[in-house]
Amino acid sequence: MIEVIDQSCVGCGACIKACAYDAIHMEGKLAVIDVDKCTLCGACVQACPFGAIVIRKAGVAQIDKSEYQGIWIFAEQKDGVVAPVVYELLGKGRELAEQMEAELSAVLLGSGIEGLAPELIAFGADQVITVDDPELKNFRDSRYAKALTELARKYKPAVILAGATVTGRSFIPRVAIDLHTGLTADCTGLDYDPESGNLLQTRPAFGGNIMATIVTSNHRPQMATVRHKVMNALPRDENRSGIVIQEQVVFDLDEEDSAWLSFEPEAGTLVNITEANIIVSGGRGLKDAKNFALLEELAAALGGAVGASRAAVDAEWIPYSHQVGQTGKTVKPTVYIACGISGAIQHLAGMSSADYIIAINKDPDAPIFKVADLGIVGDLFEVLPELTKKVRELRK
Repeated sequence: MIEVIDQSCVGCGACIKACAYDAIHMEGKLAVIDVDKCTLCGACVQACPFGAIVIRKAGVAQIDKSEYQGIWIFAEQKDGVVAPVVYELLGKGRELAEQMEAELSAVLLGSGIEGLAPELIAFGADQVITVDDPELKNFRDSRYAKALTELARKYKPAVILAGATVTGRSFIPRVAIDLHTGLTADCTGLDYDPESGNLLQTRPAFGGNIMATIVTSNHRPQMATVRHKVMNALPRDENRSGIVIQEQVVFDLDEEDSAWLSFEPEAGTLVNITEANIIVSGGRGLKDAKNFALLEELAAALGGAVGASRAAVDAEWIPYSHQVGQTGKTVKPTVYIACGISGAIQHLAGMSSADYIIAINKDPDAPIFKVADLGIVGDLFEVLPELTKKVRELRK
């Protein structure tokens, strides 16, 4: 908890200037902290020249961290198809497991999933722990959380990793709360510190302006969700061997707070931008929603997908499912074509891993050119039709 010592506070206002969350205001000559806004970052404590602000740690139950061993990857699947991010996590998990001299396990939840275990082993898992139950046929966060929580309590893994997907973001926080541990969301980097035994979890912070490295020092397991397309999967090795452990979980249906109704796939021929090898993205420079037709024509000619910056999505020119960036999707295509996108750091965080970046912008000083392999300074309304025409001619 954070506390202001009345006798020491003189109302100098240094803490207000230091707070990035607008969580402090003055009442007379006394600083008052809004605990709903405060994140306990400690900036005000360091800024106060009179030592009038203190953070008092509540008692933390000590755990024997040596009891927690191994790395778990939540093997997300839907209708018997494993999510691509799982293979990326297995690749990184294999690297961490060798550094930690630990076992790498994939945890597979669902119904009729027995045939998926060999594939997970082929991509790096030492063992696969499965809960194959009709109650898990359709995803509901409360049931998935109960299953993973019970397994974690039984086996005590040191690390649990999951994809920062709709499914992972939905239920993994519930698991962290049930296990009384921390969770770092949307990680872009994972490393191991052999001296402390902690997992170093790196993620963008403050809108992508800085990279923060977070550790879970006093609790286990260490939990993180990881963005798609930021890790590399290992080549499939069909000669790898592993074991499969079948577990059962008793679901208390009286605790259910939701009911499965149906699943309605998104209408249209939307290409998932996270899987596309070529992406043509548009930003504020397109000026109007109707001008995305220029991107659609080029994407169709190239066999790619259409992406967008946050500015274009916020203007409601295109659905959120196309957004690339810190608050959208992370992509790693072979070719990324940025049209009318200035190159804010939040957007770069989602696409800078592309193999080849082409930028089209009339502003020669646009930040996007600093990361582009090829830059075209020009009017996109003139460049795009000519580029599309040339691509069509070459493909014929």
